[in-house]
Parts: sequence; C-alpha cells; structure tokens
Amino acid sequence: MAYSINFTVNGERRLVEIEDPRVTLLDLLRNHLHLTGAKKGCDRGQCGACTVLVNGRRINSCLALGVAMDNTEVLTIEGVAGDGRLHPVQEAFIANDGLQCGFCTPGQIMSAIGLINEGQAGDDPERIRECMSGNLCRCGAYLGITQAIQEAQNSLSGTDRRSAA
Repeated sequence: MAYSINFTVNGERRLVEIEDPRVTLLDLLRNHLHLTGAKKGCDRGQCGACTVLVNGRRINSCLALGVAMDNTEVLTIEGVAGDGRLHPVQEAFIANDGLQCGFCTPGQIMSAIGLINEGQAGDDPERIRECMSGNLCRCGAYLGITQAIQEAQNSLSGTDRRSAA
C-alpha cells in the first residue's frame, strides 16, 4: 500500500508517495526529495542535526513520521535563503564564526531561526544557550553560535519575525 503525503516544502507544494509508513521526515527529505541539508546525526533526537521547521516550529525530523506531514509546511535549510541573499541568521553565523566542520550548522541555523521566531532568544547569552541545548556541536563553536543568534535577533528586531524565516 502506498501512502500519499501532500505538503509544502520550502514554499513549494509537493506530493510524495511512500511505501512504508515508518519513513521519518528526515529520510523523506533526504532520500525522496534529495534535500540533504538536514543531517542524520544520532537518529534519536538528541543531537539536533536534523532540525527543521514544521508549521514554524522547530522539530527533530528524525523523530517525526513522514505520513504525519500531510498538509503541513516544512522549512529546511535549503529554503531559508532568498532572492540571492543569505538569511540574516546564516550571515550572522558566518560573521561570528558560528561553524567549524559544518555538520551541525544546518540544524543549528534552523533551530536559531525557530528560536528567534518564537520570541525566546532575548539578549541573555545564558537563555540562548539553554534554548539551543538540543543542538550539539562537537567542534565547540558555541560562543560563535550564541553571538550569531544575538546579532541576527538584533538585525531582525525591526522585521516581522514570522516572515523572517
């Protein structure tokens, strides 16, 4: 039996047929839609490398079933830049050296965008670190990541955060 998933991915309406209802959103994105920005790290929801936004909320895509995505809006790292420009969070990560090996960076950026859109970032570095604790970086770029989130939050403070993603 085939399962149809009709959802929006990075602003584009998609209809995907899968055979196995146990396919995760992460595998659906990577293997069926060839969107490889979300990384398969721990595959247990502990590292955050697979973070994407679903209906504007941060989720670990390795823990969500693809069939549950019917009629949702999914935003991946591939969909955050637009009009030939990087998203302000991406720019801030580069400016603040918030990346090293780059493996965790897509999930970190997606989580940061979600955090800012949720209005939880604030200016307190400790609060940002707490809210980002579900995203692990083995290289230890946490200082740059925290500074990048603060910078991006400040640059986006004059815009509607819902449209910032």
